[in-house]
Amino acid sequence: MNGLGMHILLELKDCNPELLNDLDFIRGAMLQTASQVGATIVGESFHRFSPQGVTGILAIAESHISIHTWPEYGYAAADIFSCGSSFESRTAAESLVERLEAKDPEIIEVPRGVIPLAVTPR
Repeated sequence: MNGLGMHILLELKDCNPELLNDLDFIRGAMLQTASQVGATIVGESFHRFSPQGVTGILAIAESHISIHTWPEYGYAAADIFSCGSSFESRTAAESLVERLEAKDPEIIEVPRGVIPLAVTPR
């Protein structure tokens, strides 16, 4: 990794709308993904909207995994931010794509904290 962390933005289109509206499924998918990549979960918050949609965040020691769903559009916006190299963010992203049955996913990788090597921590 070139930087302090990697931020992955997921544009998950053409997902299974039933899954996107199921809070228990979304929570389980995110927890399974975090466990699969070895993330250390330190907190969580999930909410189901009325009439539809779910939002959730896992606070992990490495940073966070979050999601917001629009079942009526078959769409979910998710992101994974990991500091350090304790797990592969890309593997976590691919896991969420598979679990949500996204047929038209876009995975955008954004290096964060890219600083010159000459700069020392304070």
